[in-house]
Amino acid sequence: MLKNYNTRHPFHENAAQILKYIGPGILITVGFIDPGNWAANMAAGAEYGYSLLWMVTLSTIMLIFLQHNVAHLGIVTGLCLSEATTAYLPKPCSRVILCTAVLAAAATAMAEILGGGIAVTILTGLPIGISAVLTAVFCFILLWTNSYKKLEKIIIGFVSLIGISFLLELSMVNVDWGSAAAGAVVPSLPTGAVPIVMSVLGAVVMPHNLFLHSEVIQSRQWNLENADVIKKQLQYEFLDTIFSMSIGWAINSAMIIVAAAVFFSQNIPVEEIQQAQIMLEPMLGKGAALIFAIALFFSGIASTTTAGMAGGSIYAGIFGEGYNIKDYHSWHGVALIYAAALGIIFCITDPFQGLVYSQIALSIQLPITIFTQIYLTSSTQVMGKYANTKLQKGILGCIALLVTLFNIMLLAEMF
Repeated sequence: MLKNYNTRHPFHENAAQILKYIGPGILITVGFIDPGNWAANMAAGAEYGYSLLWMVTLSTIMLIFLQHNVAHLGIVTGLCLSEATTAYLPKPCSRVILCTAVLAAAATAMAEILGGGIAVTILTGLPIGISAVLTAVFCFILLWTNSYKKLEKIIIGFVSLIGISFLLELSMVNVDWGSAAAGAVVPSLPTGAVPIVMSVLGAVVMPHNLFLHSEVIQSRQWNLENADVIKKQLQYEFLDTIFSMSIGWAINSAMIIVAAAVFFSQNIPVEEIQQAQIMLEPMLGKGAALIFAIALFFSGIASTTTAGMAGGSIYAGIFGEGYNIKDYHSWHGVALIYAAALGIIFCITDPFQGLVYSQIALSIQLPITIFTQIYLTSSTQVMGKYANTKLQKGILGCIALLVTLFNIMLLAEMF
């Protein structure tokens, strides 16, 4: 009997399906390897060595649960988090929640645009203000002229280049891997470290990413009436989230490790990203400094693009609409977020501290978004039979309480 060589093996079919579904999670990963993360991670590594690596691990674990949960909202309902907030919460309540989310998105975009601008300044010598404006304009054009599928491929390419850059950086430094491994899993809180811990948390678990994931997950078409299709989508989404967040964890950890190996080991404080780039050159060679600047550029461009998408999604959701860059509310939302971010950039005097404090601002808004998300995904009115189980409610509730506790500690430290 002749074999049918055209029959595809089930493993190959599953692998093809998984690869086809990879993408939405990568867009979220860009958000937590942005220039704000660079500032927070470099500050953590330069000031405290490997001792705060555990916060990246903890934050990434919390992020996986939260992103997986909010993606379910998008898959099951066909609504993003902003649309669902508008549809299912009282108008005064939803307006307050989404207005704080818009402010958080502006703080995010400020960090992304500023980081991209700093990279352009390092590479070209242009003034930081002009570089920031060029970054924002370029990313707006990128959003306006490219379809989602094209953007996804472009951003996956950016993330790949950032990852390769940090692998090269790691290969150039002398790392104490034993201390790094211990720091990644053993919690410690050195004196005065709470603001940096909060900035790391805000840099990894970001409010705008929760809104964005529930929106972009809908780029994978499905039939909301078919339970089997929904079940398959939920499974593939989980694999995409695990894979993508693991990449983000590795890159964020690498940032702290490089800063610890280069700056903490020699007791050199880092007060601005440009300073770090300049100091890398005599220590590690011109190649390392150039790699650092190029990686920062790609990070700034990719994350500014996704921050614009998130801002447009949140703003459009206020009016009960999904994200569509050619729609009035969506592109107005993107323009509003970018304009507000540029306004903040032109007002601050210390760009590095601006990046760090932007991440603290995100961590302060984060509990509002998390509690809103838990309420919606736990509601049978919203999610039907896919509403959170008691175990899921318990895990998500613990995450929300932990984030709130960290915020209380930050306020106590500041005041």
